[in-house]
Amino acid sequence: MSGKLGMWDRIRHRFRLRRWQTAKANGRLAEDLAHRYLEEIGYVVVARNYHSRNGDGELDLVARDGEMLVVVEVKSRETAAFGQPEQAVTKEKRLKLRRAALEYARRAQVPWDCVRFDIVSVVFDQAAAVTHHRNAYRL
Repeated sequence: MSGKLGMWDRIRHRFRLRRWQTAKANGRLAEDLAHRYLEEIGYVVVARNYHSRNGDGELDLVARDGEMLVVVEVKSRETAAFGQPEQAVTKEKRLKLRRAALEYARRAQVPWDCVRFDIVSVVFDQAAAVTHHRNAYRL
């Protein structure tokens, strides 16, 4: 999917660039694009930027795909010159996501076998290129 930036996306992004560092503003823009993309393909986003109570981690997006609770990690890069964004999801990061997802699933009363991990990567070259990696890894 090619992530088309609408007028409000551009305005919101310019405002964020004035207040935040570029990497943080681009990360939030990537989350906006991922959120919109997931809704377009039928997911229902139920949480965004969920912080676990124990401070173990943050879940970028949590969505429903039918009966599945989907934990979505959003990664972005300005270009793919140094590799794809999804390569930045290390083993350590996966473990942090797992701990935060366990807490979220427990609080939402979702059985662990109904939890899936996806990655959405966004590369901001000419136009934002959004790539969805369904069931990206298992823990």
